[in-house]
Amino acid sequence: MEQRGCGAWRSRQWVAVMMVLDLLSSGASAQIRYSIFEEVAEGTVVGNIAKDLGLDKSTLEYRGYRIVTGTAEPLFQVNQHDGILYVNRQIDREEVCDRSSTCLINLKTVLENPLEIHYVAVEILDVNDHSPSFPEKEKRLEISESALPGARFQLQAARDPDGGQFAIKEYKLSRNEHFRIEVKDRGEDRKVPFLVLQKQLDREAIGKHRLLLTAVDGGKPAKSGTIEILIDVLDVNDNSPVFTTELYSTTLKENVPAGTIVIQVNATDLDQGANGEIIYSFGNEVDRKLMDLFSVNPNTGEIQVTGLIDFEESKSYEIDIQASDKGPVPLTADKSVMITVVDVNDNAPEIEVTSFSSSIPEDSRIGTTVALISVNDLDSGVNGKVICTIKQDVPFTLSPSLQDNMYAVVTKSQLDREQHVKYDVTILAKDTGEPCLSSEKTISVVVSDVNDNSPEFSLNPYTFYVIENNNPAASVFSVSASDRDENENALISYHILRDGREDNKLASFLNINTQNGDMLALKSFDFETLKTFQFQVVATDSGSPSLSSNVTVNVFILDQNDNAPVILYPVSSNGSAEGVEEIPRNVNAGHLVTKVRAYDADIGYNGWLLFSLLEVTDHSLFGLDRYTGQIRTLRSFTETDEAEHKLLILVKDNGNVSLSATATVVVKAVEPKEAFAASDVKSAAKDDEENNVTFYLMITLGSVSALFLISIIVLIVMQCSKPTDYSSKYLQDPNYDGTLCHSIQYRSGDRRYMLVGPRMSIGSTIVPGSNGNTLVHDRKRASVEYV
Repeated sequence: MEQRGCGAWRSRQWVAVMMVLDLLSSGASAQIRYSIFEEVAEGTVVGNIAKDLGLDKSTLEYRGYRIVTGTAEPLFQVNQHDGILYVNRQIDREEVCDRSSTCLINLKTVLENPLEIHYVAVEILDVNDHSPSFPEKEKRLEISESALPGARFQLQAARDPDGGQFAIKEYKLSRNEHFRIEVKDRGEDRKVPFLVLQKQLDREAIGKHRLLLTAVDGGKPAKSGTIEILIDVLDVNDNSPVFTTELYSTTLKENVPAGTIVIQVNATDLDQGANGEIIYSFGNEVDRKLMDLFSVNPNTGEIQVTGLIDFEESKSYEIDIQASDKGPVPLTADKSVMITVVDVNDNAPEIEVTSFSSSIPEDSRIGTTVALISVNDLDSGVNGKVICTIKQDVPFTLSPSLQDNMYAVVTKSQLDREQHVKYDVTILAKDTGEPCLSSEKTISVVVSDVNDNSPEFSLNPYTFYVIENNNPAASVFSVSASDRDENENALISYHILRDGREDNKLASFLNINTQNGDMLALKSFDFETLKTFQFQVVATDSGSPSLSSNVTVNVFILDQNDNAPVILYPVSSNGSAEGVEEIPRNVNAGHLVTKVRAYDADIGYNGWLLFSLLEVTDHSLFGLDRYTGQIRTLRSFTETDEAEHKLLILVKDNGNVSLSATATVVVKAVEPKEAFAASDVKSAAKDDEENNVTFYLMITLGSVSALFLISIIVLIVMQCSKPTDYSSKYLQDPNYDGTLCHSIQYRSGDRRYMLVGPRMSIGSTIVPGSNGNTLVHDRKRASVEYV
């Protein structure tokens, strides 16, 4: 781990990524170019000038190798001993080059005796070390609620000292329904934000708006700055007075004295100041005779009697009252007031349907008016009192209004067209006189369909299995939904939910037929890259508003044998699967010559590798383990055996259509002294390469050994703490042979290591896997992965 950290530190410090060598004249001068990121630490190495120019390091100090600089402290220095150019002080690109697209520092280096001049150009690369910032933390705007959508308001632009890809890339506005942000690009990394009104403001709904504007630069990760925008909505006279009661009605006995208050109307106005102050008056169409009988108080809205009320002259009065505000351009509202005069009468009730909707939507709320009826009885008092009811058991009831003998047929329970399409409602009106008189009225109400049923998928969730390497644009599976509504409300279309979430990004590989739900693959899937993914399919009907439902689709990619085995060892310097092994001639039978290592990116049988000898010069001399790839001698060498043997090994998987690869191993039999000398040469050559591997392997072995020892100690302590009569339960497994551990020998070059771990159960089988060997119990009890 420590070496890995050091390597990462060096990769960040050695940031010189480009060098251009241009010989200006033979041996006299040359130009070289490096690149380095800003803000690197002092002493960071830029490059080795002497090495890149081919200068003799031993003469640099003698010839006075130096950088020609001015009076200011130089940004770079050169080491006269080894010719390495390094950073002398921390560099701020924005300070050195401001906002230039390319920041290039030209250095002139000099060698004397003889005089040589070399030009070095160092490009300072930008890093995202500044966040965007606004001149102010808060911006306040005043916008009239009469402003039309599309109105634009310029905002202060944020500033980011970084340039190029790290300059400000976009502005984001906090989520709201009234405003959006537009950005105008004025060049030189200047983006000016404009606040655009997209929905007209309403001070009465929201008087103040608080928005957050965020400027985001192009860094990874991106940096940002914010400014808060406060918007005060200015009032205009855009609200008419509204009466607090939908219907005003009252009764009035004849011959009441003048000054009697009949009823009081009341209206409100949501505007402010004079725009919200209300005065009352008669409507423009009120008859002059009514003005002689009644008056209205302009401030309180009280209606008073001013004349003689006579039942024989008029049984009722309807007065239009107007409410007006005091705005510059006054807004008004009108409301009718019904006044019924009480008298004695002996006539049977009469039912009149004053308003009737023959069709009512099924989603109507309880209390929705279907019809308005009036019951007229010329009698008064007890004989003129009428009782109205509905005869059938239907989901409707009569709701009496404030005005006598006026009723509304309203719903009393929820309607459902899918259960009942039409109702015949009979209204019965009876008075309380003697004898009782009555009358009936039947109305037919049709329940119309509304889009109140969402599409329902036949399954939730869906699970599909797709074999990799499928044909693009071919149908891979299908989803289906149904809707209990009718006509357009039951017409379903499908689409894939693409909301930008990580879970749904892979859905871009698919397309869906909007009419039948067939899913098409836009690309060929690769099991080795993608094994499973999940996305959402939305089924939407054609109602207004439309309803939709989601279903989760789980897709599992099935493996095909599409990856041939890859030879890991032997591999020659040119990349071919060839290797040479030297062994002493005096080795005995069973000597391990080498081991062919290979892996297959597929899994299961497709990744199960078997080794076989395709060609061998002497079948009696060498043998190959078909499962491990180990090559061993079958007998001792004789004097008649050749000194060099060529083995061609075939490695193939167990797929239905088997794929294979070959490796060539040349075995040279040498005298023992030569074998030992060759081993020493190979060991010395591989020491440097194996240092890092040895270091990490030692750490891994140490960690595994420590964990294993701790596990053994804990197991012993647990066993000792339990009664002895329970110990027999650990012997019930017929595969348990009483051994706690086993060892595995591993050889790297001329070094040998031993791994100590839990012993495998008797009967377990080593199965070659995709990237290693998997220990699989023959009874499917457990599996342990060895890489």
